[in-house]
Amino acid sequence: MTIKQLALVGVLALSTALPAGAADVELTLSHWVPGTHPLHVTGMEPWAESIRDASNGRIEITIYPAQQLGNAADHYDMARDMVVDIGFINPGYQPGRFPILAAGELPFMFSNAVSGSRALHEWYAQYAEQEMADVHVCMVHLHDPGTLHSKTGPLLVPEDLRGKNIRPAHATMARLVSALGGASVQVPAPEIRELLSKGAADMTASPWGSVFTFGLEDAVTHHLDMPFYATTFAFVMNKTVVDGLSPEDREVIDAHCSPEWSERIATEWAAYEAAGRERLLATEDHTFHTPDAAQIQLWKAAGAPLTDEWKRAVSAAGHDADAIYESFIETLRRHNALVE
Repeated sequence: MTIKQLALVGVLALSTALPAGAADVELTLSHWVPGTHPLHVTGMEPWAESIRDASNGRIEITIYPAQQLGNAADHYDMARDMVVDIGFINPGYQPGRFPILAAGELPFMFSNAVSGSRALHEWYAQYAEQEMADVHVCMVHLHDPGTLHSKTGPLLVPEDLRGKNIRPAHATMARLVSALGGASVQVPAPEIRELLSKGAADMTASPWGSVFTFGLEDAVTHHLDMPFYATTFAFVMNKTVVDGLSPEDREVIDAHCSPEWSERIATEWAAYEAAGRERLLATEDHTFHTPDAAQIQLWKAAGAPLTDEWKRAVSAAGHDADAIYESFIETLRRHNALVE
């Protein structure tokens, strides 16, 4: 029996444990962050509750956190193959598979995660069918802009990455790390602490609050003190499940797969991540390396070639990269989400 088949058996077993007749539609939502993560507590749970209320109890969503049903990188395929009904994905965990959405991984783009998530959803809705046609894309959003955290310093300029083993947030950052003479060691977020503790990485990319979420506060004590990058996320649903909903239930789901909900699901998480910086400032033995204007320009210059790389990848996939990029920038600017 394959891993996916075993996972499906597990899902079915869990589903049969639910009270009979609890709802007309029982859906599974799988993700890979801890059940205590703000995205789970202040994002997914209220979203599922709102769907239950809006459907008068007809739709019930059971949430499985912490990779219970499958590895983080597998969640797109799990939703596509009906191992789960809804999968929470980081597209950057599968390098090159979703080149259009990878625009959201370019550094120094997003000023914030809240209006940025609404903008990202609105923009990507135009193109989702071109690269995620085998699922129903429900929401697309960001985390609060993150940065680099290291076991040692200094951490001020791109040259400080040379010769270091670095866990990047996604494939775009992995290419930047390589271009700057570092070695990329890519693992999902739940595996960062083990990677650092074993000495397999010297630093990691992370938003501020996630340093505490994943227990890194005693593993990384040097921090690049500037907003550097964002990571895109999406909630994707099995198409057969969505297409099989009654009209009234489909209306409920469509109302909860919207730019407004993408913004809402990112809001509390963004606040938590931003507050992590203040928590670290109040923690002993942590050093903040704050680049000056000239050093920031060095970082921006180092990241600039990534845009041309992105355009080449999108063009190679058969899309109009220039038009897509112009739409991306215009949408971010319209929502005051672009770093100017």
